[in-house]
Amino acid sequence: MSAPRDSPQQLSFPPLSSSSSSSSSSSYKHQHQLQLHFQLHFSSNSSSNSPSYSAAPARSSSSSSLTPNFTAHSRLANISRHIAMASPSPSIFTATSVPQAPEDPLFGLMRAYKQDPSDKKVDLGIGAYRDDNAKPWILPVVKKADEILRNDPNLNHEYLPIAGLPEFTSAAQKLILGADSPAIKEKRAITLQTISGTGAVHLGGLFLSKFHPSKPPPTIYFSTPTWANHQQIFSNVHLRTAKYPYFSPTTMGLDITGMLDALRSAPRGSIIVLHACAHNPTGVDPTQDQWKQIAAVIREANHFPFFDCAYQGFASGDLHRDAWAIRYFVAQGFELCIAQSFAKNFGLYGERAGAFHFIAGPGPQAVESSAHIASQLAILQRSEISNPPAYGARIASLVLNDPQLFAEWESDLKTMSGRIIEMRRGLRERLEKKGTPGSWDHVTSQIGMFSFTGLSEAQVAQLREKWHIYMTKNGRISMAGLNGNNIDYFAEAVDSVVRETS
Repeated sequence: MSAPRDSPQQLSFPPLSSSSSSSSSSSYKHQHQLQLHFQLHFSSNSSSNSPSYSAAPARSSSSSSLTPNFTAHSRLANISRHIAMASPSPSIFTATSVPQAPEDPLFGLMRAYKQDPSDKKVDLGIGAYRDDNAKPWILPVVKKADEILRNDPNLNHEYLPIAGLPEFTSAAQKLILGADSPAIKEKRAITLQTISGTGAVHLGGLFLSKFHPSKPPPTIYFSTPTWANHQQIFSNVHLRTAKYPYFSPTTMGLDITGMLDALRSAPRGSIIVLHACAHNPTGVDPTQDQWKQIAAVIREANHFPFFDCAYQGFASGDLHRDAWAIRYFVAQGFELCIAQSFAKNFGLYGERAGAFHFIAGPGPQAVESSAHIASQLAILQRSEISNPPAYGARIASLVLNDPQLFAEWESDLKTMSGRIIEMRRGLRERLEKKGTPGSWDHVTSQIGMFSFTGLSEAQVAQLREKWHIYMTKNGRISMAGLNGNNIDYFAEAVDSVVRETS
């Protein structure tokens, strides 16, 4: 007689046979665990009129009818077989196929600095502005713009267009080229908002790699030394890279002769990366006369200029002076591209606001060519990031398009550049007063955030180990890391290390 529907029903399982083999033993354990799980699961549902099954031994296994006993056991047996047969898929991406990458030197330096417990430690590695108390400085005008945005009832978090915030890209274009630029007037300047300067360099490299009429694309040349990320970015988009001389360790200045000779020797139509101002890492910029010589050689060799501009207004404190080289090349009718960053001059490091500009060459087809280039850049941007982040661009746009806020921003730029210039003077004075071996006039002749000190890798290591001073191995220091509280200590350390190793 069958049990009522509202009472538990017992279901028996046949006894599980054992085997001397390890695989059978493992299978037996799996089946036993599954049976217990089956019992517990159905028992817990008995209050909802579900039958309750137990793992008690079966009375008989000779019946050929499809009883509940047989059906449940069959299902469990199938599950058990699948589990026993299952094995993990072998990994494709093994330690052999994916080698360990070296740690990024700059971020490794930052990590080491943070872990150093010394109260005397000095961070001269990171390329970010610090105030006289070694603290991050939010520009007053950025604070004001941020407050305006936060109180705007129409502020939202909708997607930007693929090319970015139109008010931002238009203002960025005028800032770098000048409002009266012939390229803007002739509608042959294309601008896309990017993930700061790094994204702009990448987008430009990607475009040149894909659409340069030469196949394969020409070699791209950058200075020795240059920003460490240039090599990685251009290599990742499959551009061949080469270097041209730039910095002279003898004069601690520009090797203009070596640079011009290398540009003349490069294959015609090469791509030449140029730092618009505040060269990173040397702080050495060409004079205006030297820029004219560089432009003449590039035109003669039919090279393509690619400007990287990360420090407009931050180098000299003058936005127009820092953009002079770019504007000169555009006025001379060059076709070129520009990577522009707003990280340093707005202090928007983490907001990643930047722009990429392509300036088509002048001519009757310039407008049509510009439209085609803009369309392809948009496709590339769409596949890379879809559309850029909004908030940093909104802050910069608000400041750039408001005359009063713009004037306040220029004042903030002078505050930052002025403090760095003062630190340069102070460091040189202290080293010369101590009689530190060597010449130190390059400390003040260089410009911008960075100074190439001329210290050797061994001296840099000693400064770190003995004095807890952190700087890149090539002797570059961020002048923004010096302040009234640590400049004497740094000068003392440099003097000591230079004397010991001279």
